[in-house]
Amino acid sequence: MKIPKPRKRGDSFRIELMYEGRRISATRDTEKECEQWAALKLLEFKTGKAQEEKGIKPSFPFKKLCEKYFLEKGSKLKSSHVIRNKLDNLERITGELANKSIYDFKPNDIVRWRNRRVLEVKSSTALREFAMFSAIFTYAQKELFLIENNVWNTVVKPDKGKGRSQRISPEDQEKIFKRSKWDNETAPFYSQHYVGWSLLFALETAMRQGEILAMKRKDVRDGFIHLPITKNGESRDVPLSKEAKRLLSLLPVENDILVPVKVKTFKRTWIRMRDEAGLSHINFHDTRHEAITRMVRNRKLPVEVLAKITGHKTINILINTYYNPNYECKFFPRVSHDIHQ
Repeated sequence: MKIPKPRKRGDSFRIELMYEGRRISATRDTEKECEQWAALKLLEFKTGKAQEEKGIKPSFPFKKLCEKYFLEKGSKLKSSHVIRNKLDNLERITGELANKSIYDFKPNDIVRWRNRRVLEVKSSTALREFAMFSAIFTYAQKELFLIENNVWNTVVKPDKGKGRSQRISPEDQEKIFKRSKWDNETAPFYSQHYVGWSLLFALETAMRQGEILAMKRKDVRDGFIHLPITKNGESRDVPLSKEAKRLLSLLPVENDILVPVKVKTFKRTWIRMRDEAGLSHINFHDTRHEAITRMVRNRKLPVEVLAKITGHKTINILINTYYNPNYECKFFPRVSHDIHQ
């Protein structure tokens, strides 16, 4: 079969194949990449057909599918570093399933894995892994056409588990911050300085770690910082308190990316700092819970205002996970003052 010529679409190229009544397509950056994809796909179809005629399905190990998924899909996602970390530890996480052919996966295999995994890690972690592996099988079903059904969809997912309610006391904050060896008055320079800066900034703004590391100079506006892309896929404007503005003013003016620290370096430095402080039970994301709680108790912000600041689409998630006002501020009035101050 002759490989069709790719068609240019904007800044990329698209190619379509027809094989035994099935139409498949792909979009790549160059014509050559499209042609390479088509040649590989045709070879896969022909090889698979010859073996199926003999009643044999070629082995396709799960770890091979995972790598293919990462190259074509996972590496382009915002969570690529998380996916890469999981796949680097696939055999430890999935055991014998890593080398099992995807054609041989049965519901009982996944049930056994799920039941074992929830004993090894938190239920929420097992749920995220379950969702990722299911997405990989969906990719094999709907884009590679290797399987007809996604067996992960036939199994009950792990329970979501109880959300974290860990707070960071002023004493805990100070213990961790001291490990940054930053004076909180001059421009940060070393990675640990920036982690200390980020700890304070997160407690002022309720911003996530990824959002802080993605901040650019052009996104700083008068009284707020604009986040073009957030976890829920939409933009968000985060009001800046006086302290948040002061912290921003300390960053070097030449920084286009305001916190010039790689994700892996940031995480390693944070873990070292909090462990040295004897607070290994605290995660950086706990700053978000703490910041929201302080906004309720100290600034008396109502939940609908908080939802706009934090970017929660569902009020119930904000209330059940983060919004924990005490009795004294349970019935506070709506704010009429400027929340940017």
